[in-house]
Amino acid sequence: MTSVLRFIGSFFGGIFTTVTLGLLFGALTLGAVFWMYSADLPSHDSLAQYSPPTISRIYSGEGKIVDEFAKERRLFVPIEDIPVLVRDAFISAEDKHFYTHKGYDVQGMISAAWDAIKSRGKNTRGASTITQQVMKNFLLDGSRSVERKVKELILASRLEQTLSKDKILELYMNEIFLGQNSYGVAAAAQTYFNKSLDQLSPAEAATLASMPKAPSDYNPVTQKERLTARRNYVLNEMFQNGYIDEPTYTEARAEPLKSVQNGDYPAFREALPPRDYFTDEIRRQLSGTFGEEEFFGGGLSIRATADPELQEIAATALRRGLEKYDRNQGVWRGTGKTIATEALSDEAAWRKALSEVKDMPRDVTGWHVAVVLSLGETTAEIGIEGIDGTQEIPANDVTWARKRLEGGKLGKKARVPADLVDVGDVVMVRQVTDDKTGEFLRWSLRQVPEVQGGFMAMDVNTGRVMAMQGGFSYQASVFNRATQATRQPGSSFKPFVYAAALDSGFTPATIIVDAPIEVETPQGLWTPKNSTNKFYGPTPMRTGIEQSRNLMTIRIAQEIGMPLVASYAEKFGVYKPMQPFLANALGAQETTLYKMVAAYAMFANGGERVEPTLVDRVQDRYGKTIYRHDQRKCEDCNAPRLPKGEGVTIDSNRERVMDAITAYQLTSMMEGVIQRGSGTGVKLPVPVAGKTGTTNDAKDVWFVGYTSNTVAGCYMGFDQPRSLGPGAFGGTLCVPIFQEFMKEVVKRRGGTKFKVPPGGYFQNIDRFTGALLGPEASGSNVVAEYFREGELPLFALGEVIDGGFAMGSNLPLFANGESDGGGSDTVTTSDGQQKSVPKKANFGTLSSGGLY
Repeated sequence: MTSVLRFIGSFFGGIFTTVTLGLLFGALTLGAVFWMYSADLPSHDSLAQYSPPTISRIYSGEGKIVDEFAKERRLFVPIEDIPVLVRDAFISAEDKHFYTHKGYDVQGMISAAWDAIKSRGKNTRGASTITQQVMKNFLLDGSRSVERKVKELILASRLEQTLSKDKILELYMNEIFLGQNSYGVAAAAQTYFNKSLDQLSPAEAATLASMPKAPSDYNPVTQKERLTARRNYVLNEMFQNGYIDEPTYTEARAEPLKSVQNGDYPAFREALPPRDYFTDEIRRQLSGTFGEEEFFGGGLSIRATADPELQEIAATALRRGLEKYDRNQGVWRGTGKTIATEALSDEAAWRKALSEVKDMPRDVTGWHVAVVLSLGETTAEIGIEGIDGTQEIPANDVTWARKRLEGGKLGKKARVPADLVDVGDVVMVRQVTDDKTGEFLRWSLRQVPEVQGGFMAMDVNTGRVMAMQGGFSYQASVFNRATQATRQPGSSFKPFVYAAALDSGFTPATIIVDAPIEVETPQGLWTPKNSTNKFYGPTPMRTGIEQSRNLMTIRIAQEIGMPLVASYAEKFGVYKPMQPFLANALGAQETTLYKMVAAYAMFANGGERVEPTLVDRVQDRYGKTIYRHDQRKCEDCNAPRLPKGEGVTIDSNRERVMDAITAYQLTSMMEGVIQRGSGTGVKLPVPVAGKTGTTNDAKDVWFVGYTSNTVAGCYMGFDQPRSLGPGAFGGTLCVPIFQEFMKEVVKRRGGTKFKVPPGGYFQNIDRFTGALLGPEASGSNVVAEYFREGELPLFALGEVIDGGFAMGSNLPLFANGESDGGGSDTVTTSDGQQKSVPKKANFGTLSSGGLY
């Protein structure tokens, strides 16, 4: 018996020793593993200063969101602003012992292991706590390995000793990916339900909490049943954990799963205006200033200068001008997109197919995407996106167009829709209504014009860009012709030549010889001409700009020197650098509309530098202003009171780029362009100055003009430059666009006479001869020129400027009634006047505003 007991004792003692030694060895091994992996771990201290990539948003002047940019769509929300309901949902779904464990959940790991053993590996689930997930997301990779898991446990326990539970939960709920490019609970609530966090119901909070497990496996559309089951599981956990009561649980569980993706709620993006050229240009400029990483992830708050109403007016005016030119060409191109005919018999099918057609100009006000369903003898039946039923295109809507046939030839003019479109063609349409009564007349086929252009308007004193349209439709083409297209400005560049001359001792009454010129160049003999192929002899300088005389401009540039002209162009920001070739005096070198409009603003404000801006202010994620455009100083804004009848004094502190008298003289001459020259289509109740430009073979047409407070400019041309054809001039194509926009601007902003600077005097001059006239002189030939104190017109001194070409000084003076008209063709301008269109000049000549 004793021996048996001794044997049993020895046996169990051996087992105990073995187990003890095994446990000790295991503990030592485990300790060694944790020690080995803890030696080279990333620091978690940076998490205390967590600044996640966050959406940058652009706001209008009224504080409305107009656009947003992000690579990771995230809205950071402090933990105190996350509703308790949402926190409870995620804790129930992911880590119900979160507030009691120390970074890892032993009970959860044992439970997960037991479930895996019972199911023989079929039912495996993670046992990571929220703290561990934070470590994995921030400091470790997502690999499934023992090494990563050990590191995760070590870092989680360390983090629990450093940060509070609420701070850890804040990190988790703002970083977690929840599908649909949404990071964090706030962005996801907007993405799936178009709601803020405090608007979520228990069912919606549980739906979001279902996502972290595998967002791609719980798509609300393709995996709706699976997501519903997961949501109900989370709701049950919330009920079991005491976060919601039974009636709430029962009601939430019975709710159908609703989401933006299923069409139950409108998408947040739909509430924003469609992205346009203005906000995209802000993106382009600020990405360069702050860097793409900061712009797309810095949570910037950007206050744009755009006036939404004026932006819409500018877009409409430019589109109207482009479309009018396009329809006058009479060529039908369509969209080039089609829908398979088998989808046309079923309304649901063709509507779905139509909604999936990309790169259509859905941002054009009043236009709709449509598909041709059938063709009749005289009509076409169409289905329109967003319009119930089907509609018709009548025969009288298509008679303006011809279809381009194979080989490039044009077919006969269309008589019925079938001459232009086929069944299955995707087209653009809009309603045509009676101008007087507004009564619906018909649906009309539309197309994006092949010709393109840009328009821009800004405040002349602050540089705030109020409107910018970079083409017909941003959704059809994102290329911004206002800022990115470099084109020849043609005659719209001439004011810079005249500005340099005025600062060099010329006056508006200086006599310039308008006569033939011959210049030897490496390319051969250059014989520039006026657009009329005529010359007019000695002519006052004012007439040179009013009638856009090329020969006079060339002589002025030759007289003062092209290096001086180039320095003025560079000082005004038109070029950097400008090549000092004589032909560039006529706008042969390329620039952008953005630069030209900004430069003209300095003429308008009296010669002070103004930098164009699309942004008033930029604030970082903490609300600190990191950029402010307006650097003016208010001298007495802090004064307790101001003298009666006086306002605050603002010190602009701006650099002067040209003499104030020069700026006024130039403006006065460009008022003449509007009154007597190529800008007569501008009819506004306030003083206006400006200059047209038409380049070689009318490949580019321009107009830039201004009132006392607003400058605006227009450019039109094909993206691949080619002639716009006979009758295409800045005055016939761009002036009507300027007029349509500016008449609305003047209603809102008014305008005054241009400010006359001190240091000069007015003198009546005969604008045809430059002769001095008395103060009582009157008539269409009389103009009051502004001269500097002590300055006399050069004509009074008997001087005539010929630029050194010594040709034509003996010709008779420009006579009353002569103009740049002539030629065999006439056109009707925007104000209904008949104007002569000159014949095109020959090889080696110059037309009005550009090289031939």
